[in-house]
Amino acid sequence: MSLSELMIDIPTEHERNIFGQFDAYAKKIERTFCVTLIARDGAVKILGEQKYADKARRVLTQLVELSARGNTITDQNVDYAISLVFEDNEEKIVEIDKDLICHTLQGRPIKPKTLGQKKYVDAIRKDMITFGLGPAGTGKTYLAMAMAITAFKSNEVERIILTRPAIEAGEKLGFLPGDLQSKIDPYLRPLYDALYQIMGAESFIKNSEKGLIEVAPLAYMRGRTLDNAFIILDEAQNTTPAQMKMFLTRIGFGSKVVITGDSTQKDLPAGTVSGLDVAVKVVKNLDDISICTLSSKDVVRHPLVQKIVKAYEEYEKKGMRSPKGGKRN
Repeated sequence: MSLSELMIDIPTEHERNIFGQFDAYAKKIERTFCVTLIARDGAVKILGEQKYADKARRVLTQLVELSARGNTITDQNVDYAISLVFEDNEEKIVEIDKDLICHTLQGRPIKPKTLGQKKYVDAIRKDMITFGLGPAGTGKTYLAMAMAITAFKSNEVERIILTRPAIEAGEKLGFLPGDLQSKIDPYLRPLYDALYQIMGAESFIKNSEKGLIEVAPLAYMRGRTLDNAFIILDEAQNTTPAQMKMFLTRIGFGSKVVITGDSTQKDLPAGTVSGLDVAVKVVKNLDDISICTLSSKDVVRHPLVQKIVKAYEEYEKKGMRSPKGGKRN
């Protein structure tokens, strides 16, 4: 085993951002690569086995680049930089960071954060219909919403239409009080949350009153032709094949469509085939349609969410039996 000593310049003003609170990120890099980091006078000395010291240096180089571009380094940035270094893909981190979609109302930049998300965003730009498939926390809906609002503000489309099937997530909500809007709002709340964060409640309400932004259950799409619109169908795994066919045949000229879903989280009645699963098989070879599959590597929520998603993926791959004793579908 050959021990080596490598040096990397880290400007003092970026050191705290890169090392994290109480040096949490530095300690993670040290544990991962079995190295020691010593910071002094705007430089960091890396002590350890040659191969791993070099990998640690490459991770720190990417974090310096991200910090220099004005990013606040997060646990997810560090984890992803480490994973890309192991795959010899780290040069793509800065390329991903350059892709600014828009800003939230508070001025926070919205960008893809992983290679999977970058491919997803590029597919939305390029093709008329994009399927975004993957587990919770991969940014499928949020990035699609950011792309829709950007297209709307730049007059690429005349309106935004957001829809999802109104199905309870494994619960029976019973009779909901209030008018029709009050009954359907709980199903559409995640779409409102994203809209408010990116666009602001005031702007959304104003455009909604003009009919330029519409948030509605999927059932409302029947019988319509949707021209010059950016249309997002969320939670598409809960559509039936008939509903999905109805939706796909509503699309008109000048429109762009994003369909998001996670086939592992269906809330359909037992034995019902998902319209999303059928649609992906039917349209996979058609031009101007992209199918982007995100994975646990693309989860950008709390790091624990990534671990949970990965644990479920491994559990389902093993074909283990469900608690009731039946085979998992």
